[in-house]
Amino acid sequence: VQLQASGGGLVQAGGSLRLSCAASGRTFSNYNMGWFRQSPGKEREFVAAITSSGGTSNYGESAKGRFTISRDNANDMVCLIMNYLKPEDTAVYYCAAAREGRWSLMAKTETYSYWGQGTLVTVSS
Repeated sequence: VQLQASGGGLVQAGGSLRLSCAASGRTFSNYNMGWFRQSPGKEREFVAAITSSGGTSNYGESAKGRFTISRDNANDMVCLIMNYLKPEDTAVYYCAAAREGRWSLMAKTETYSYWGQGTLVTVSS
């Protein structure tokens, strides 16, 4: 699966952004999808994940209540809507794909087989 993330940019604290990740190359609907982020000097952090069907989602603590993950299997796309952004949300955001069947491990980077190139989100105070 090839993944292309987009939608990052500069936003003021309290604002919103919508990240998109376009998939190609394999059957998108066979994969659970996740979003991670990484700030300089920090480990890659789990943000959100969604099952292959879109029926179940899970969020990291930093994302709960503010971010929403969704997917469109007809168009091979997964999105992350981020509201009430904070300066500490500043990071490079990555989308990733994992084969079905490992939902309990979706917060771990090693679960994912494919990664996009990342899109930078900068939140100013």
